[in-house]
Amino acid sequence: MDFLKYSRQMMIEGWEKEGQMKLKNSTVFIAGAGGLGSPASIYLAVAGVGKIVICDFDTVETTNLNRQILHSLTRVGINKALSAKITLSAINPDVEIIAITEKITEKNAFELIGETQIIIDCMDNFETRYILNEVAVRKNIPLVFGAIYGMQGMLSFIQPPQTPCLKCLFPEAPQKETFPVVGATAGVVGTLQALEAIKYLVGIGKLLRDKLFVWDGMKGEFKTFKAQKDPLCPVCKVK
Repeated sequence: MDFLKYSRQMMIEGWEKEGQMKLKNSTVFIAGAGGLGSPASIYLAVAGVGKIVICDFDTVETTNLNRQILHSLTRVGINKALSAKITLSAINPDVEIIAITEKITEKNAFELIGETQIIIDCMDNFETRYILNEVAVRKNIPLVFGAIYGMQGMLSFIQPPQTPCLKCLFPEAPQKETFPVVGATAGVVGTLQALEAIKYLVGIGKLLRDKLFVWDGMKGEFKTFKAQKDPLCPVCKVK
């Protein structure tokens, strides 16, 4: 491993060579190569995560380009996961990038996620988010939830049974819509998702467990709310 490349982050207390090797030996599953998946995957790649599995069945469109910085105008019409692999491999050739071009469903999610240490939820719909949540509960691996709307975003580190699951936090999915978003909002939340994953994999810092972190970019405010476990949750309740 080229430790020189990562020398500045290895200066962080508790990180050092041992922490960098933990990242090198880690596998992260990123669901979505869009607005959130772009900054999340880029910062995980430059940090030196050993293997990144990025999954997206959709293709790049011109309207994506104000926020989905993995892609460019020259890649319109190309599958997003494949486009992501091109970008991430160029940023850090030492990271193994696995591009999955399938849509995540109840039938294939368990297999697609495979033997990863953590799931990064960068989706834009709760139908798929709930599927990821159930897989995380069944596999007993953490899920980093992130969502954005306009200049607002939210984040939580979900790790049942220690924490509430996504279904506890959002029992009902919001109505589907084409919502407004500015790229900087996705950049803030996606970067924070990457940071949560890095802290978990290296084993440092305090994670956003049992919390819903909310950012209001319009007001320039950050707020943290206590996340409550639903004792009757159909997904994570103790049987």
